[in-house]
Amino acid sequence: MSKILVIAEHGGGTVRKATLTTLQMARDLAAKTGASIDIAVLGHQVGGIAAQLTGYGAGAVHVADHADLGYALAPTWGKVIADIAKACGASVVAMSASTTGKDVLPRTAARLGAGMASDVVGVVATSKGPAFRRPMWAGALLSDVVIHTPNWCVTARVSAFDAAAPTGGSSPIVAFAADPALASARTRFVSFDATASDRPSLDEATIVVAGGRGLKSAEGFRQVMEPLADAFGAGIGASRAAVDDGYAPNDYQIGQTGKVVAPQLYVAVAISGAIQHLAGMKNSKIIVAINTRDDEPIHKIADFSLKADAFTAVPELAAKLQARK
Repeated sequence: MSKILVIAEHGGGTVRKATLTTLQMARDLAAKTGASIDIAVLGHQVGGIAAQLTGYGAGAVHVADHADLGYALAPTWGKVIADIAKACGASVVAMSASTTGKDVLPRTAARLGAGMASDVVGVVATSKGPAFRRPMWAGALLSDVVIHTPNWCVTARVSAFDAAAPTGGSSPIVAFAADPALASARTRFVSFDATASDRPSLDEATIVVAGGRGLKSAEGFRQVMEPLADAFGAGIGASRAAVDDGYAPNDYQIGQTGKVVAPQLYVAVAISGAIQHLAGMKNSKIIVAINTRDDEPIHKIADFSLKADAFTAVPELAAKLQARK
């Protein structure tokens, strides 16, 4: 193994936390293999993003700037990432296990003929070389995956690694002449309708408050959760049951089939804690559970539990938090 290529994710002119956690996973792998690390930035007018990444100790920051790369489509990004990996001699390509990474990197793996480890939560040394630890069965089991192909592709779970810290210095920025081959792609970007919110996204939030089916309705969800989120300055999440019942939009969903988060503080309101939900938040640093029953699964992993009616206790909590500001 000679080089690891980390694919940057960005939005709104800033580097996303997912990039830095993937970079930390790459550093863990490099420490076990002696490989060097490069970073690749894809998109349109992304010079500012590349400049933000020059202080992280990479051998080079490769920039593929092209109008057809403005949105992360798997056919175009997958091809260009593979082209960069071949050009810079990278045998490992790493990206976060975000929606984008899960979509894009399998295309890259196919183009490179690379074996792939997905949703990695750790790098371990084995007698057969480095292995990638990943959860199975909603986190009930952990498996160590050894890849035997010459090239590897790896996606890292954002919540499993700390964000890499800057190392100082200044990596060179290298322009890459991208050829997205959009004309041969079967996918076209039309538009992206994002949920507008002043609150932090679940991927970036240090505090997350999440509501469940016990809030009884979409109106009940809003009345209870929004003041609490405002008081904490938190991101809002929801259980799958709450999303399925229409209490919250799909991008709020936390769990095995939703987003995986590990904030400093996670407040679960009226959530029973099915194993599928726990898989998405059990690595949170501090977990608070508020429920009318104290025998639900969520209480087994909670650091603090409050047996109370959410419609009474949460507004009181939100008011006390606001009063302290």
